[in-house]
Amino acid sequence: MAAGKMHADELDIDEALVRRLLAARFPEWAGLPIERFPSAGTVNALFRLGEDMSVRLPRIPGGVEDVEKEHRWISRLAPHLPVPVPVVLGKGTPTEEYPWPWSVHRWLDGENPAPETLTDPVALAGDLAAFITALQAIDTDGGPRAARTRPLVTQDEECRHALAELDGLVDIPAATAAWEATLEAPNWSAPPVWVHADLMPGNLLTSGGRLSAVIDFATTGIGDPACDMIVAWYLLPAHAREAFRAALGVDDATWTRGRGWALSMALIQLPYYKDTNPAIAAQARHVIGEVLAERTHDLSAS
Repeated sequence: MAAGKMHADELDIDEALVRRLLAARFPEWAGLPIERFPSAGTVNALFRLGEDMSVRLPRIPGGVEDVEKEHRWISRLAPHLPVPVPVVLGKGTPTEEYPWPWSVHRWLDGENPAPETLTDPVALAGDLAAFITALQAIDTDGGPRAARTRPLVTQDEECRHALAELDGLVDIPAATAAWEATLEAPNWSAPPVWVHADLMPGNLLTSGGRLSAVIDFATTGIGDPACDMIVAWYLLPAHAREAFRAALGVDDATWTRGRGWALSMALIQLPYYKDTNPAIAAQARHVIGEVLAERTHDLSAS
């Protein structure tokens, strides 16, 4: 769970504020129990509302446009997907006290998976591949551009700045070499497909070790499918990673770009969140370790 504020422009959000917002916009729900849900999320604050709803509010200006995207597109995508996704029940309006739109969703049960607690990672890899395959098959007409579908080289300056701040925390020469290797992959040139673009463990729910839901579609849109490969390094062990790739039939260039996105995200997250969000920082360390181990294995096998 995040420890205090993570961003300089983050708003103060608590249960009392949520109740006042509900009373103004959805008075029929204002009397229900409200409890802040412990989450490592970095963009939105999440509260459980009663037994079967949640309230989700942007913490920072960068999350505001995502509210409209989710309200417009989740209902279009949901019928085509093999697992439940958030059902939007209502859209909150800005007030003098809280300046942005916000959402009420149907609550989805499940647990966030973690690499060290997976009971059947190969089966979970198959579930993830099935979700991505179904998402990519949806008609892209009118779809918005997704986050993380621009050329990977656009991350270079920020990655190198992060590397300069990570001395003593990671193997800088190895991480730099791994990052530079991903930049050699050709860019995506085929038609865009639907992607979630943020398949981190915190946006996945499992039950009995299997994928039970996918949440947080703020970054979704159309573009390069490589960005949805990040879950391979954020969650899956090496043998399940291979099963995941085989199930998707991913080519070398897309896989390499996916590894680059996972590495770039982790490199940038680690120095930014190491003091304010221990869960995200630990996750970033894990990803960097998995990428470097995989690269060492590939180099020794070549």
